[in-house]
Amino acid sequence: MNIFDIVGPVMVGPSSSHTAGAVKIGYVARKLMALPVKRAEIRLYGSFLATGRGHGTRYAIVAGLLGMKPDDSRIPESFSLAAEAGMELVFGEADLKEAHPNSVELILTGEDGRQLESVGESLGGSLINIARIDGLSANFSGEYPTLIVHNLDQPGHVAEVTSMLAHKSVNIATMQLYRAGRGDHAVMVIECDQEVPQESIAWLEHLEGVEKVTYYSLEERRENK
Repeated sequence: MNIFDIVGPVMVGPSSSHTAGAVKIGYVARKLMALPVKRAEIRLYGSFLATGRGHGTRYAIVAGLLGMKPDDSRIPESFSLAAEAGMELVFGEADLKEAHPNSVELILTGEDGRQLESVGESLGGSLINIARIDGLSANFSGEYPTLIVHNLDQPGHVAEVTSMLAHKSVNIATMQLYRAGRGDHAVMVIECDQEVPQESIAWLEHLEGVEKVTYYSLEERRENK
């Protein structure tokens, strides 16, 4: 346990779950896009929907999508800043099954037309969980560099990815494997102790049977690329 587990996160209030956690969910989604968001459909669920307006959940999520962190003094101005940036905002209600009560479904479109769908959960104390990405389970915290590989459920893909990481001296902190069904779509979610080199991500994207690679970096320099 560290001091932040006791006194809470440094943040713009009023709530560590409805405000700080919401900022982090938006921030992680922005970094997964790896480019500015042009359109954001924000679907709220549970207490995010019921009480989020009073706790600033909406402007917190938008602030994260603009690249802000929970201690950014501009968070209350996020709607006007989004308008200045040309970001279209659409709010609605999420139709989720057995989801955490502090959940939001984000459907994002980047400047180049690329789309990303994610479901984020705010667990309290500004801790979050990214539960789903593009319709498949993910479950990662945003505390580590995270590699998400969508692939066909075929032999050899896990070995290819883990061998590449070993070759680049990247240690695996956690690894989760999901699949829609035998021989169907699958996903690897790998939290790492080191950053994954960009050239290695590009190499993965060109492997036969790999459908999509998404990377969440902790490095600020990647954020606006």
